[in-house]
Amino acid sequence: MVIRMMKVILKVDVDGLGRLGEVVSVKDGYARNYLIPRGLAFKETKGNLRIYEEMKKKEALKLNRDLRASRRMAEAIEKASVTIPVPVGEEDRMFGAVIPQTISEALAEQGFQVDRKKIELEEPIKALGVYTVPIKIHPQVEAKVKVWVVKE
Repeated sequence: MVIRMMKVILKVDVDGLGRLGEVVSVKDGYARNYLIPRGLAFKETKGNLRIYEEMKKKEALKLNRDLRASRRMAEAIEKASVTIPVPVGEEDRMFGAVIPQTISEALAEQGFQVDRKKIELEEPIKALGVYTVPIKIHPQVEAKVKVWVVKE
């Protein structure tokens, strides 16, 4: 029995096979029945290599644009500060805690759409005061926002 192999160019990272843009050799059936129909790869030909190079250039431009936008957003967030009023009891003890969701909502009130998962709060804030909270806007861009936790 002869096992036929095919060279393909990966469109995305595929676990156990390769990373985006790599040319890998796989079994013919795997390429035709799984990788190509799901849009994970395309057959290696001279024409497809040229198409891939164009796709790579467009992707690089898009990533560069996203990075610039993220840096602008980080600058704006760093200039802002968030005040979160919380109910307190005796001796200024807070009821509950300030969590990333609370900070995200407070930022949204100021016009910043930040996903709560990007707010890197090590543990919930359980005391009144001023805190500097890091926000991972982009894999290469991090902003720090001042969070004021005050009495309601």
